[in-house]
Amino acid sequence: MGDQLLISVVDDDESVRESLPDLLREFGFMVAAFSSAEAFLASGQVDATRCLIVDIAMPGMRGPELQQELQRSGRDIPVIFITAHGDAGDRPQLMRHGAVDCLFKPFSEAALLRALSAAFPVA
Repeated sequence: MGDQLLISVVDDDESVRESLPDLLREFGFMVAAFSSAEAFLASGQVDATRCLIVDIAMPGMRGPELQQELQRSGRDIPVIFITAHGDAGDRPQLMRHGAVDCLFKPFSEAALLRALSAAFPVA
């Protein structure tokens, strides 16, 4: 499935930045991980990113604010939100604003694969 597409993971939780990229690499993706939205935006990886997996609540710029910034700059990157602190009421609003999915930590490999399949639909 991966075909060496770059997925960027943005999460302030170090354990997520270590474990999630390992799993995504097992699925065949290239992965870049960032500790903040600001670090991602400054990285030079934004234009190469084909999917963004981003935590909703982080210090500084939050995940939904990062999505809005990307949309404002004309970048149409599929976004999968992840959160340990959200509630089910957040999901519909995030989806209305263009998110591919919103996964609640801890999420299963199957749920992640479903979200990635939605982010990379087969043409």
